[in-house]
Amino acid sequence: MKKNNLLIGILYMLSGAICLIIALMFDTKLDSLLFGFAGAFIAPGIVIVNKYFYWTSPKNRNRYAERLENENIELHDERKEKLRDKSGRYAYLLGLAVTSFFIVLFSILGNLEVITNYELIIFYLGGYLVFQYMVGVVIFRHLNNKY
Repeated sequence: MKKNNLLIGILYMLSGAICLIIALMFDTKLDSLLFGFAGAFIAPGIVIVNKYFYWTSPKNRNRYAERLENENIELHDERKEKLRDKSGRYAYLLGLAVTSFFIVLFSILGNLEVITNYELIIFYLGGYLVFQYMVGVVIFRHLNNKY
């Protein structure tokens, strides 16, 4: 395993410790959020550091090399690459459709006075829809020019 993984694990734990210290030292409205961030950083940090020491131990190095080789084979399998590309495309199109549907739904619910402040929700959803579409176009053009 790379040393970078150990560094990332340590940085996660440090970030969690900083959030925990701030939450314990100061009485703010963000305490619950800081405690959540502390747990969300410390737990994965511990897992990453443990995995690093487990896989770099001399008795597990051969198993780790085999595991890396199998992962590389799986990642570079042409059929799976095409399936990942197609699933990403379908998820992108479904996201556009669902966002459009919710814009219409919130417009109807707002006009029927079922919900209030619906204009703000529609504004955010519309902005997200435009952002998602534009990012899709930009990424496609970038990849098209790259390959």
